[in-house]
Amino acid sequence: MVAATQSLQELCINSIRFLAIDAVEKAKSGHPGLPMGAAPMAFVLWDSVMRYNPKNPQWFNRDRFVLSAGHGCMLQYAMLYLTGYDSVGLEDIKQFRQWGSKTPGHPENHLTKGIEVTTGPLGQGIANGVGLAMAEAHLAAKYNKPDCKVVDHYTYVILGDGCNMEGISGEACSLAGHLGLGKLIALYDDNHISIDGSTDLAFTEDVSKRFEAYGWHVQHVENGNTDLEGIAKAIEAAKAVTDKPSMIKVTTTIGYGSPNKANSSGVHGSALGGDEVKATRENLGWNYPEFEVPEDALKQFRKAVDRGAEYEAEWNKVWDSYKSKYASDAAVLERMMSGKLPEGWEKALPTYTPEDKADATRNTSGKTLNALADALPELIGGSADLAPSNKTLLKSSGDFQKGQYDNRNLRFGVREHGMGAICNGIALHNSGLIPYGATFLVFTDYMRNAIRLSAISEARVIWVMTHDSIAVGEDGPTHQPVEHVASLRLIPNLYVFRPADGNETSGAYKVAVESTKTPTLLALSRQGLPNLAGSSIAGTAKGGYVLSDDGGTPDIILIGTGSETKLCVAAAEELRKGGKKVRVVSMPSCDVFETQDAAYKESVLPKAVKKRISVEAGVTWGWERYVGDEGVAIGIDTFGASAPGGTVLEKFGFTVDNVLAKAKELLG
Repeated sequence: MVAATQSLQELCINSIRFLAIDAVEKAKSGHPGLPMGAAPMAFVLWDSVMRYNPKNPQWFNRDRFVLSAGHGCMLQYAMLYLTGYDSVGLEDIKQFRQWGSKTPGHPENHLTKGIEVTTGPLGQGIANGVGLAMAEAHLAAKYNKPDCKVVDHYTYVILGDGCNMEGISGEACSLAGHLGLGKLIALYDDNHISIDGSTDLAFTEDVSKRFEAYGWHVQHVENGNTDLEGIAKAIEAAKAVTDKPSMIKVTTTIGYGSPNKANSSGVHGSALGGDEVKATRENLGWNYPEFEVPEDALKQFRKAVDRGAEYEAEWNKVWDSYKSKYASDAAVLERMMSGKLPEGWEKALPTYTPEDKADATRNTSGKTLNALADALPELIGGSADLAPSNKTLLKSSGDFQKGQYDNRNLRFGVREHGMGAICNGIALHNSGLIPYGATFLVFTDYMRNAIRLSAISEARVIWVMTHDSIAVGEDGPTHQPVEHVASLRLIPNLYVFRPADGNETSGAYKVAVESTKTPTLLALSRQGLPNLAGSSIAGTAKGGYVLSDDGGTPDIILIGTGSETKLCVAAAEELRKGGKKVRVVSMPSCDVFETQDAAYKESVLPKAVKKRISVEAGVTWGWERYVGDEGVAIGIDTFGASAPGGTVLEKFGFTVDNVLAKAKELLG
């Protein structure tokens, strides 16, 4: 049971409600209904269940909280302010949804301390929660000792009807049930209202039975508006079930307390309006001006500060004992928690020479992952049921399964979107883990939102995407990415690489591991590629670099990416036989190249040289930036075709002869 008296509980809960009401009303924008209805469960969680330290939001062993229904974020901002987080003051509440505020329209982890993950699109948050719980389970299994549990916390999620409608929640929760993540507890705000109106317009399934089928422990609190004891007991019962994740269906009234708008879509995504705010104050007996929190309520909430300091102090004693008894493991865990990489880790990156056997970059990626696995114990990941094709299995580890959480090979099943959000959750656990998720490049369509959110969240995730072009061949247009690389390059704060060979693959991984606030996506070939003379890890780290040159001002520049770079190299050799000065530029990552200073970019692509050709087996859009008005972009602006990969490439003009012909045409 919560410690506060019944009347004080009500005062605290109404404090949450009216902070949300007043903030949304002042902004004339927002979603007051969810905070009004979910305030009781939030109060129980933050006042008597969760272990956290408001004065140290990044305390390692804190319980994680995710508001999957992120549109109701005033609930979370209210809790951060009320419990004493320095990141959200009353002025921040008053500046809800305004320019430069720490209280944006959906929670942003990189902006507001205390926000664990960026939730916006519905369903992402519960899937992030699965990732957070997987991170906890992995670290606990790997580092805890019988007498020292240094990793021991829960992940709590509040999700809504919309989250449960979105398919991503089904993907992630199905996997969570399979894995038996006992420290994941989700509270389902069952209020039966979405923007269109009553959810029974489109959503009448039995969610509880669905979650039972997933393998979750399921309970129902029928009166989530006032039954605080029922909520508290349900959470305790959930914690007692250690071999299954738990879903607590909490039936609430959206917009609770509003006389005319409660239980309607009118309170879902719009301010109540002045008259209804007044009526709600009268209805709930709230005789305080806007944004005022009664002293007794604030005093109760702020007990979290001392309580949190005690929690952290208790953990520090365990941590000190752990460091004394298990110094080696403690050193690794401490390094990971600090965000530092092991000294000399990059020496594990494989390097290649032109004499080494040609190989697909998906294969060199697999070699790199396995080489890094020994150097980076924080590396963990897997594939959406394509591990043999994506080459993502770590040979030194078994599979992450129920009861085997210490292993690092994650089996996501055919769940690309769920995989994406889970990887984001693992990265945002803030324990130093570096997750990777893999599938075919064409299936980034299924998980684009999760990839985009990794960029928004500044999450260090490595996206390993293979079968990167029409060279996929026989599977045809549905499996041949054409527009994908170009469209992914449009996402801000995402590094997209198409490595040309083994050295560039290693270079892409170097950037990925070192880029702590930027996710990286590797688009890798299915077909074998030669290791090119002049390719390098250092060059790749610049995004684009001179692969070969004849000295002086070139007559023409050939720019290649990925598997097409070899065509530029071969065409350059032929042009040189005719006395032409040719520069070959490898451009594995336009995104990284654009971060270089103007002098470096000029040294690679001098403005004076107008005759340029780019070669990439994808849409030509975007290459005008590098070839200019007088250059030529060789690409494919249609869908592909079903035939052997080599035939498809030839038919669409990805040959040395075609590059030569275009070059000679340019050169006159």
